[in-house]
Amino acid sequence: MDQKKTGQFLKVLRNEKNLTQEQLAKQFNVSNRSVSRWETGSNLPDISLLVEIADFYDVDVREIIDGERKSEMMDKETREVAEKMATYAGNEKDRTLRGVQIAGIAGVMITLTAIIMQIKGYDVYNPNVHRSLGIFLTFLAFAAMSFLTLYVTGILKKISKHRKIVILIRILTIILLVAVTHFVLGGFLVVGLFAVSFYSAKVKVTNDTADYNTYIHCKEIDTEYSMGKQPIFDIFPETIDVPAGEFQITYYNPWDPQYIVYMTLDYGDDYETEIARLESIGVEDYEGIYTVTGEPEGYDIVAMDSDEYYGFVYAMVPEDAKDNTKITYCAVVFCNYFLDVDVHGYMKEQYLLPGFDAGKNNPYKKQMMGK
Repeated sequence: MDQKKTGQFLKVLRNEKNLTQEQLAKQFNVSNRSVSRWETGSNLPDISLLVEIADFYDVDVREIIDGERKSEMMDKETREVAEKMATYAGNEKDRTLRGVQIAGIAGVMITLTAIIMQIKGYDVYNPNVHRSLGIFLTFLAFAAMSFLTLYVTGILKKISKHRKIVILIRILTIILLVAVTHFVLGGFLVVGLFAVSFYSAKVKVTNDTADYNTYIHCKEIDTEYSMGKQPIFDIFPETIDVPAGEFQITYYNPWDPQYIVYMTLDYGDDYETEIARLESIGVEDYEGIYTVTGEPEGYDIVAMDSDEYYGFVYAMVPEDAKDNTKITYCAVVFCNYFLDVDVHGYMKEQYLLPGFDAGKNNPYKKQMMGK
């Protein structure tokens, strides 16, 4: 069989009817490209179309196959055989397409359900990069599956003729794309901002008491976020108006502020007044949080604000010290269950709560995140 000869014959037949390739394509419900391939011989009409084409051009099927006219028309028996072959091929194609259609519809429903399940409960302000990428890839799979299903079911060809339906589908697609983009790009944006903030942030250490209100009780850098029922630094005095025996504030803000603070103040005759204020605040339960086992050795804690998420702020005095007028204030404050800096490099060991561990992979974090 000479495909090029057959193609040339089909082109001659089309020209005899004064039809364009586009007009012929509409006649047999195929694409312009399919007609072009028939006539160049790179492809041949499906067997299910062969009889229709022969009837349309009023020629014998054998003439199309041979690529030239015959003197006699195809007899009845030959035509019946060709029609049966075309019907059989059509039935086989319908059965195959039916399976593809069912699989396509199921795939669309599964991918849509997967998108909804991934988006549900997604926190864009605490993003997971892998989850964001998963949502995006699932959306691409949904779009591809939807297009394939519309194509194999023939719906795509039908709706393409209705401009209003096409516009509606485009609008719905844009809405869904915007919704997915909100979660995906929002997540990556937050991660990007966090990375920039993290790598540009610097640890600030000061021993100058003049900087006290720059970091403590200063609303401009948000030192008042809640620890339990009280603002974070309520235990610390509003201002330092007594001599400071030692003083150090470490401040680090890669995303949320973190503090490591210790200072010892000598209250003299005002000692009892300050002790009374601290005792009115009280000591919250703190043992077990971040594996803390108790008070620093040689000290009694007189006020403690503890939190399983933010850490500790506390005040203490030397144990059994007569005529003592000094109070030591300490704070180790952070969030997300871990410190970004090594507490041992910025807090005196004798002031640190024994057993305290807020490293990035600390056991208390694993315990809380696993709840």
